Amino acid sequence: MTRKVIRCDATAAWAALQEHEALVGEDFDLRQAFADDPARAQTLSLQAPHVFADLSKNLIDARTQALLLALARDCEFEAQRDALFAGEAINNTEDRAVMHWLLRAPANGAGASARPEAADVQATLQAMLAYAERVRADHTITDVVNIGIGGSDLGPQMAVKALAAHVAPGKHFHFVSNVDGHELDAVLKGLAPEHTLFLIASKTFTTAETMANAHSARRWYQQSGGTDVAGHFAALTTNVAAARDFGIDTTFGFWDWVGGRYSMWSAIGLPIALAIGAEGFRAFLAGAHAMDEHFRTEPLARNLPVQLGLLDVWYRNFKGFGSRSIAPYHAQLSRLPAYLQQLEMESNGKRVDRAGRPLAVDTSPVLWGEPGTNGQHAYFQMLHQGSDVVPLEFIAVREAEHTLDGHQPKLLANAIAQAQALMVGKADEGGHKNFPGNRPSTFFVLDRLTPETLGAFIAMYEHRVFTSGAIWGINSFDQWGVELGKVLARDIEPRLASGDVAGLDPSTAALVQRLGHKA
Repeated sequence: MTRKVIRCDATAAWAALQEHEALVGEDFDLRQAFADDPARAQTLSLQAPHVFADLSKNLIDARTQALLLALARDCEFEAQRDALFAGEAINNTEDRAVMHWLLRAPANGAGASARPEAADVQATLQAMLAYAERVRADHTITDVVNIGIGGSDLGPQMAVKALAAHVAPGKHFHFVSNVDGHELDAVLKGLAPEHTLFLIASKTFTTAETMANAHSARRWYQQSGGTDVAGHFAALTTNVAAARDFGIDTTFGFWDWVGGRYSMWSAIGLPIALAIGAEGFRAFLAGAHAMDEHFRTEPLARNLPVQLGLLDVWYRNFKGFGSRSIAPYHAQLSRLPAYLQQLEMESNGKRVDRAGRPLAVDTSPVLWGEPGTNGQHAYFQMLHQGSDVVPLEFIAVREAEHTLDGHQPKLLANAIAQAQALMVGKADEGGHKNFPGNRPSTFFVLDRLTPETLGAFIAMYEHRVFTSGAIWGINSFDQWGVELGKVLARDIEPRLASGDVAGLDPSTAALVQRLGHKA
């Protein structure tokens, strides 16, 4: 079904938001807002499954929220959300449904179990988890190397690191994505072929970077004395024939309605299942499913992903904020900013709407970040006293997984204090020590970092990205922007050896000549 694109900037709510920002935007002060409404923190906090969010330190008031909800209605957001869960082909440029939510729906769940794809999803999940349990019980396998890129790397890598406290003892996980051989070489130097399992993650089994690394890994395995490629390599792919030609018998597939950056819930999540086990992986899915149901059924005013997505539109289009910083106050979430970069910037980094028409509004901000407290000693200076206003997102975990005395209170105190400092600021007549304050932030709280809470948090972010994309009227599920460079690289690579620069622009030709191999 082709859905009409409603231009958000042509709605009555958009005009009202512009008028509201013009009237009160420059004068809005968080300190005064709290003075006027002592209950602001309670009013602007939301509890979703496994995730608490304090939105009170954002540059919004009741009028802003009401108008953003009106914008969602004007853009028929709920119909777009329903189309997602109905399995409509909302990825219109590739004529595909978008059903990563089905991967985490329980086998007997209402609605999901009636879909024709559900039985295949459950069969693949059961086979994958059974394999994971066999490998976990095999004490000769001590190292697992996941070879993928993009969605086949960032999500699993982030999750395995985040859930380190739940990883099976005796198993070590490595992730290789870069075609730069230094990365794979560094991993292989510490491994023994008889103790290593390689996972080749590529839907088509043709991804250039992944296959270059896969072939190098197989050469290393065989040159190091390995004789059982089929026993030490598995493929996460739909191209069973190509995997078999490579020497792999064990394959787990997924479907064209699973986008790469939404794929860790599928067979691409095998390294997660190997790390935390079948029970842990099912808990991971269950947390995400709980957030799916919250997003699908909760009224928009109390719907956390919706409120976050609308806030993103407010900041990008009405406040003019071009970036957002992510500050997880948990060392094991160190790869979360990189994962969220792909999720949001690849999804919503678009300049045309679903009909291919140029947009008149800005879309995805730039995402960046670093775990606290490291970030405090790196870039927080700019957040506090720089000329740009950058919304910051704190992610705090109440209970630590370690038993070291004194660390967790210090960590949490730093997170709370930084949010406070951004808001209240500090006056100084000399100027150098003046903190303007009134800098916005969102504060997320997870009680513990478990498979279930992580699953819920990631699903929340997925739906947040969908929300802002739906308001902008873009297709959040294609990624044509990554293709052009791949095509050009295939042309340039042989030129580096041959020195042929015919037909190239002068700059590209000069670089080929400088970097090429000379006879």
